[in-house]
Amino acid sequence: MTATAQANSGDAQAASARGFLHRYLREISVAIAYLLLLALLAVSHPAFFHAGFRETWVSAAPVLVAAVGMTLVIIAREIDISIGSQFSACGIIAGMLAQSKLPIPVVLLCTVAAGGAMGAINGGLVAGLRLPSIVVTLATMVIIRGVLLWATEGAAVLFPPSFQWLGASQAMGQAAIVLIALVVFAGFAWALRWLAAGRAVYAVGSDAEAARLAGIRPRRVVFWVFVLMGMLSGLASLLNASQFVMIYPNTGDGLELAVIAAVVVGGTAISGGRGNLIGTLLGVALLTTIGPALVFVHAHVSALGSQWAKAIQGLVILAAVSSDALARRTR
Repeated sequence: MTATAQANSGDAQAASARGFLHRYLREISVAIAYLLLLALLAVSHPAFFHAGFRETWVSAAPVLVAAVGMTLVIIAREIDISIGSQFSACGIIAGMLAQSKLPIPVVLLCTVAAGGAMGAINGGLVAGLRLPSIVVTLATMVIIRGVLLWATEGAAVLFPPSFQWLGASQAMGQAAIVLIALVVFAGFAWALRWLAAGRAVYAVGSDAEAARLAGIRPRRVVFWVFVLMGMLSGLASLLNASQFVMIYPNTGDGLELAVIAAVVVGGTAISGGRGNLIGTLLGVALLTTIGPALVFVHAHVSALGSQWAKAIQGLVILAAVSSDALARRTR
């Protein structure tokens, strides 16, 4: 190979590396931040990895499942702020069905179906009537929350012993919860990358009119994205409920903030058309570790971690949206 050919090959490799870094800068930054957080904890509080690391991932599993659905919604250039209420409603439905002594598989299917039905209502109003998704999901969030309080009178719903950890031991149940979340993540990541339906979500989020001219039906895509969001909210509520003996009507309050923060910090553009589930996984890992880490470090003030975690989530959303806006201006 001549010197000129070697130089051209080196320039091409450098350009390829720069392109990769530019494309995945957000994901790489989040991964570095997560590793730095773990390194800091390993140096300053190594006991965290014995007492809190596994529990952090168990509690993050429902958030990851819900965040997968939110990633689809945001890529399609929509938003769903009713998922916290859906999450609570599905948990209450699961508890009531379990109390009626239905077989556990039937309870699971009915709960996921109930989430899908709530998602279909959102999708029908957004795609069918072309109403703004933020207005629709704000309204359904308030409606679901009000119905829950009326139906339960604010009281918790108890689960039978067979429901905890889905009938497994605690250790096996914890492993199963994390494994289910990772399987859901991997399945949807593959679908977004390789299936025509996944590419249609990106096309609709990038330019709905261009997608329509290419033969894609944007309204149908938006409808099914909301249905999947509801079904995943139902599954997430089951993964959460199986860890406890009871569930309250306000269990999902604030979940929408945590999920949206994880999705946008992972690189999904709030303007739609761009993002991937690897970034969402990293965002969930980072943001769900911050709260427990703060609680662990400041164990003498138990409320400090959770309150600061909520503030950090809000700042993360603001920073991510601002960075996307700046990036569009500089193109």
